[in-house]
Amino acid sequence: MAQKIGILGAGESGVGAALLAKKQGLDFYFSDLNPLAEKFREELDNNQIECEIGKHDIQQLLTCEYVVKSPGIPNKAPIVKAIEQAGIPIMSEIEFAGRYTTAKIVAITGSNGKTTTTALTGHLLKKAGLSVGVGGNIGKSFARLLAEEEEKDIYVLEISSFQCDHLINFRPHIAVITNFSPDHLDRYNYEMEQYVAAKFKLIKNMQASDYFIYNTEDEWTTKTMAQYPPNCKCLGFSTHKNNQSQAWLDENNHLILSLDNNEIMKFEERSLPGTHNAQNSMASSMAARLLQVRKESIRESLMNFDSLEHRLEPAGTIRGIHFINDSKATNVNATWYALESVSKPIIWIAGGVDKGNDYTELIPLIEKKVKAIVCLGIDNKKLMDEFTGRVKVITETRDMEKAVKMAFSLGQKGDTVMLSPACASFDLFSNYEDRGQQFKYWVRQL
Repeated sequence: MAQKIGILGAGESGVGAALLAKKQGLDFYFSDLNPLAEKFREELDNNQIECEIGKHDIQQLLTCEYVVKSPGIPNKAPIVKAIEQAGIPIMSEIEFAGRYTTAKIVAITGSNGKTTTTALTGHLLKKAGLSVGVGGNIGKSFARLLAEEEEKDIYVLEISSFQCDHLINFRPHIAVITNFSPDHLDRYNYEMEQYVAAKFKLIKNMQASDYFIYNTEDEWTTKTMAQYPPNCKCLGFSTHKNNQSQAWLDENNHLILSLDNNEIMKFEERSLPGTHNAQNSMASSMAARLLQVRKESIRESLMNFDSLEHRLEPAGTIRGIHFINDSKATNVNATWYALESVSKPIIWIAGGVDKGNDYTELIPLIEKKVKAIVCLGIDNKKLMDEFTGRVKVITETRDMEKAVKMAFSLGQKGDTVMLSPACASFDLFSNYEDRGQQFKYWVRQL
């Protein structure tokens, strides 16, 4: 009989792991340093699961066979270091859950686009009638999907770098890395190489019968692949055709897919705008085709997929001024794509918790497209210093209501007010969803 296991952190990931552990009949110690969210407290009570709050009992954890760590707990945390020093394996909830299913897994990571690519891939597969579960870093945790629902044939999972950190034997059938740009570097000693290496753990166990889908135009991806060649089949996508690409855009911006030499598919219409969404659509279409989804089904599904909440989400038009909620843009590269997708003059709402951002790549777009900036955060100095003199108006606030009203007053008919922060949300908001919801609320109040 297996020994007791430990579960650290009682958020979505940890609670999912506890539910799965109970379903599997495992003995486990479960704890969190912080108070439980009410929804999780009720859920644990209803399932008669005990969770120690306010401390992690190291003596309990030292008796565990292994420990499942929630991604929000830093690797430098004293409890994590103590467990490692005791020689007890630490794994992510993704690794833990993966041990209890034989389903095919499509695992998607990257700095930008992974949420859209995950949702779109799930949409393509579901519309084709396949048995699919979608979750991971979005929606339900992987463990919760296995604990609460009938097992599916395929799971499409968004996986963050934090979730990749403690992968051991996890092996997806299809893995996607969308791209790399500086993000979460505060968790990786401000070294891009460490951040990239974390995400590349996703493909380390893949074999010759598996598929790795990657962006051939992303320098960090191609450089790392050259250093550590994957053991699986590699399929590339790009905005312009090259020798490594099996998917690309033609001169008419039509999506071309050619996974073998005998069949070339053209998809002329897509519901999602922008170059970045074309790349997301390529990756999703390639994954769907590898799982035998018919091209007619892919074509139809690409046309009827709705944009995600908080990702270039239309938030209304007032007196001819368009509002866009892009709260999920928590790094510079995501904001670059957002600004690039808009042709009208922009009033840009930006700011929050800076994660070591370098705003240099935004400067040409800011000078060309942005007429005013509203900095929204507790500390706006870096943004103010970077962009003062590059736009006609730059101002700041610590309040979403004031930010929306300022932006509205600075706009005129035909302009776009865009919330695309390029920063994390935790200085003023509980998460990016809270930030986006507050933005939409105050837009409605106008």
